[in-house]
Amino acid sequence: MKFLPLLVALLVLAGCASGPRLDTSHPSVNHDSRIQFVVVHYTSASLERSLSLLTHGEVSAHYLIGDDKDATIYKLVDEGRRAWHAGESEWQGRTWLNSSSIGIEIVNPGYIDTPTGRLWFPYSEAQVQSLIVLLKDITQRNAINPVNIIGHSDIAPMRKLDPGPLFPWKRLAQAGLGVWPDEQAVARQQAAYAEQLPSASWFQAELARLGYPTPRTGEWDVATHQVLAAFQMRYRPARFDGVPDAQSAAILQVLNQTK
Repeated sequence: MKFLPLLVALLVLAGCASGPRLDTSHPSVNHDSRIQFVVVHYTSASLERSLSLLTHGEVSAHYLIGDDKDATIYKLVDEGRRAWHAGESEWQGRTWLNSSSIGIEIVNPGYIDTPTGRLWFPYSEAQVQSLIVLLKDITQRNAINPVNIIGHSDIAPMRKLDPGPLFPWKRLAQAGLGVWPDEQAVARQQAAYAEQLPSASWFQAELARLGYPTPRTGEWDVATHQVLAAFQMRYRPARFDGVPDAQSAAILQVLNQTK
């Protein structure tokens, strides 16, 4: 009988080892994808250097589009994992977007400063085609709203310029991958704003409504100029000096009315 307590203990342990029964017969309908955004960047480095930095450096991205003839798409991080590409960031009130976004880097030098001004480097046709294919796949699989395809400069306007003024935002929108303002509507609204430009508070509210991390000081402070410049670089790349004007105001209003 002295072995009975030991036998009971062994039976209890055996029962615990099997664990509780997992019932999966009641799946909830109340959920969506953790991935809400796609953030696009340029690398400011060669393909070889970009691969090295993104695989063994302190940053990473889910995908890299090369600058070879075929614009090869490199998958570097599983979409279910968090890549380190956005850093301190904000969009539509959400912060630190690494946790809720997929990052795409494109091999591109960015820009060089010359005696006659800043020279930006274009993206190749092959890169644009690869990007469109990749974005369509990502947004469809993750049910991402195309308006949530954004640039690094959109989510971190105080410190980032990528993907730059030569990035083909309008072309992506025409492919169903983003938004672009109706030019006739902009022209009509621009004529009205030419008579009287909205206040700093108005610009700040409209930029924030669109998604940009914007101060609400009611003043044309440095941060507000930077945010406006980021907006202009995306939607009015011919001039992105951060200076408020009727055209910028018109584009803002049209976008917010139609998004």
